[in-house]
Amino acid sequence: MFDLINICGIIIYGFGVRKYKNGGEKVAKKQKLKIIPLGGMNEIGKNLTVFEYGDEIVVLDCGMTFPDEEMLGVDLVIPDMSYLVNNRDKIKAVLLTHGHEDHIGGLPYFLRAMSNVPIFGSRMTIGLVEHKLKEHGILSIAKLNSVKAGDSIRLGNNFRAEFIRVNHSIADSFGIALYTPAGVVVHTGDFKIDTTPIDGEMIDLARFGALGDSGVLALLSDSTNVERQGYTMSERTVGQKFDEIFASHPKQRIIVATFASNVHRVQQIIDAAIKTRRKVAISGRSMQNVVEVAIEHGYMRVPQGLIINIEDVHKYKNHQLVIITTGSQGEPMSALTRMAFSDHKQVEIGNGDLVIISASPIPGNEKTVSRVINELFKKGAEVIYKALAEVHVSGHACQEELKIILGLVRPKYFIPAHGEYRHLATSAKLGIASGVKEKNTFIMGLGDVLELNRESAAITGTVTAGALLIDGYGVGDVGNVVLRDRKHLSEDGIIVVVMTLDKRGKITAGPEVVSRGFVYVKESEELMESLRQVATYAVEEAVRKNKKVAIDWIAIKNAVKGEITDFLHEATKRKPMILPIIMEEGKQK
Repeated sequence: MFDLINICGIIIYGFGVRKYKNGGEKVAKKQKLKIIPLGGMNEIGKNLTVFEYGDEIVVLDCGMTFPDEEMLGVDLVIPDMSYLVNNRDKIKAVLLTHGHEDHIGGLPYFLRAMSNVPIFGSRMTIGLVEHKLKEHGILSIAKLNSVKAGDSIRLGNNFRAEFIRVNHSIADSFGIALYTPAGVVVHTGDFKIDTTPIDGEMIDLARFGALGDSGVLALLSDSTNVERQGYTMSERTVGQKFDEIFASHPKQRIIVATFASNVHRVQQIIDAAIKTRRKVAISGRSMQNVVEVAIEHGYMRVPQGLIINIEDVHKYKNHQLVIITTGSQGEPMSALTRMAFSDHKQVEIGNGDLVIISASPIPGNEKTVSRVINELFKKGAEVIYKALAEVHVSGHACQEELKIILGLVRPKYFIPAHGEYRHLATSAKLGIASGVKEKNTFIMGLGDVLELNRESAAITGTVTAGALLIDGYGVGDVGNVVLRDRKHLSEDGIIVVVMTLDKRGKITAGPEVVSRGFVYVKESEELMESLRQVATYAVEEAVRKNKKVAIDWIAIKNAVKGEITDFLHEATKRKPMILPIIMEEGKQK
């Protein structure tokens, strides 16, 4: 617990004596707090924010995101952590707001470089992190610490963190108040204001208000839903809809797809199953992991014997079953997609099945979700999704909720967070309308360095930031050049030209032309013969122009590549990748 003694307006803060001012520490004259977002600004996902004061750093969240369509072959994307690696000795802790992948998914890669850094989060969050680190084989090097809402921990000499209860689409989520010599910074984390939460624990608005009364230097606030007016509906409304749907489909097998991390949603599905006397089977590894953690830590109430193994579903009649599955986003390898395309080992969708997709498509996933829905209809299933019924509500605050937080916290400086640029810009306008001065509102980009104290704030520079692409075991070895080549190959294919030359540059074998992803060779023999002739001409011309004693192999390869590229573009208006492989007496060049 943080050692803070307040006596007669004097505050002792570990590093010396400061006069008390507005409920916080007196502003340090020489140093300012630095706020550096390495993820989560101008984008959705891979959230990571650095707070730096003097020679100490606290990191808030360490997430990932999934690749977009142009990142061919990439498995996932994490923030570029070069700045943290270069300053690893300064890092005092990682603070986690909640257990979603876009907030914890980068931790295994962070820990490989900085294994001695303690990590703090709720029991639910830490339980999910443990599962993740076990899969990566690095749990033993992690220093994991569970905290509760209301807890306050001291981090080095310059920081204290207070964890504040908020509502979100995963249990045990936090906002965080970070106390520094420059003042108090509040980060909402992902949140909404749910007055009837499933677990009965409403967001601690009183604490946000008390912080505002004491004086808050800066507020970083979730901007994901800022474009939506009004309030986000309570999670409990989805449970009521489940009860209606389950009761009105008494003879059908019910399959519900939702986000694995939404423990409260899963609990409501289980509650509806209990009311209609159905057994529950879980499909999808991530769903099984989350349910296991939630039950183990007391976040879900499940009667003994209710959950059955997915392999035993054939033992029950349709009206006796509910299957909870992953795949609400149409992911190609997810359980629901495999069911839809008859590739699931235990579940075959058929006439009479009721499928509920309890999620909204993440921007960019609309086509994949639609594809799965179409396949389910083709199988004869009845499909209910958000366009037809209110079977999903967001976990993020809409405009009126964001205004409430701004009104309670009343920050001097406002930094919209967690959103694309349009979200941040809209959130900034909302902050100004709520009383924050325009000059004190900052729309930040990745790597921007905001330096601030009570007297002033300004973006003073940038640090290295961006994205690291994860492909298999490779971290960061797939960059723009590799992606460009993959895109080139996927669009235009490749032509490989293989030949052998003697020491004088005369062709002794080949040229052989191999096409992959460009044309079907058996139907394009005339074109292949033309390419062989072009390659031969290119070699002969390159050797003739070469006046050196030794053969210039690089010049020959470039000549072959250039001549074939020009020929194919003129003949086909296409530009495949050209790869010349030239050998000399058994030596590959």
